[in-house]
Amino acid sequence: MDYSFLRAHDSVRESTPLIQCLTNKVVSNVTANTLLAVGASPAMVDTPEESREFAQIASGVLINCGTPTSEQYDGMREAIAGANAAQTPWVLDPVGAGGLSKRTEFMREVLPQGPAAIRGNASEIIALAGTGQGGRGVESTDGVDAAIESALALSRDTGAVVAISGPRDLIVHVGDTTRAVYLESGHPMLQNVIGTGCSLGAICAAYLASWKDPFEAIIAAHAHVGAAGTIAAEKQHAPGSFAVAWLDALYDVPTADIEGLITVTPAEGI
Repeated sequence: MDYSFLRAHDSVRESTPLIQCLTNKVVSNVTANTLLAVGASPAMVDTPEESREFAQIASGVLINCGTPTSEQYDGMREAIAGANAAQTPWVLDPVGAGGLSKRTEFMREVLPQGPAAIRGNASEIIALAGTGQGGRGVESTDGVDAAIESALALSRDTGAVVAISGPRDLIVHVGDTTRAVYLESGHPMLQNVIGTGCSLGAICAAYLASWKDPFEAIIAAHAHVGAAGTIAAEKQHAPGSFAVAWLDALYDVPTADIEGLITVTPAEGI
């Protein structure tokens, strides 16, 4: 497998993309810090009055539906409109899709507006595609491979790169050709720290803003986050200290080290 996509890691630091985050209140601080760690600049601008204007100057936009309010829904709509007007890539993180009707309805409303990437667990991807009920809160009750057809359908319908997070991530894109890879990286301890998945959505936006190939950008973002998790787990073994070590590893892991900490394989038959 050609790992040249890892050049995107250096591209983020060189370009310092400005990432607008309309995200949930539980992870806002963590998300901002992880963006700074990877070399991006975070901006938590999510009000309806400012979101459209800011999206037009941002390098990338994250739409995360973790703790939405009526005002934030309107802010998200405005940000998406601004991003599309400026041809700015935006990422949809469908937190809790299928489990709650209001947010699922909103996510399906904005899907046709063209996210550059969709990142979620298997149950969220299945529910977003309308082929299942969703998980238990933010936890997946489905395996990654169970969501393959849903991911392909979402990518085909929206043009987005679709990433399914799990013990082995699956990243797919349906365009002139279908591209799909499995990525093995990270450590189970990442599941014991709030905000690691939501931060990954923001980091995906940073990589999309900095690299010309969206499919490669999303693989590289997942590789960066996963490799940092492996490094952190070698140093710390409890959630609090692990979280700090993970942030540090996001900041200083070299590109060459990432390659040695991940395995990317073509998803045959997809």
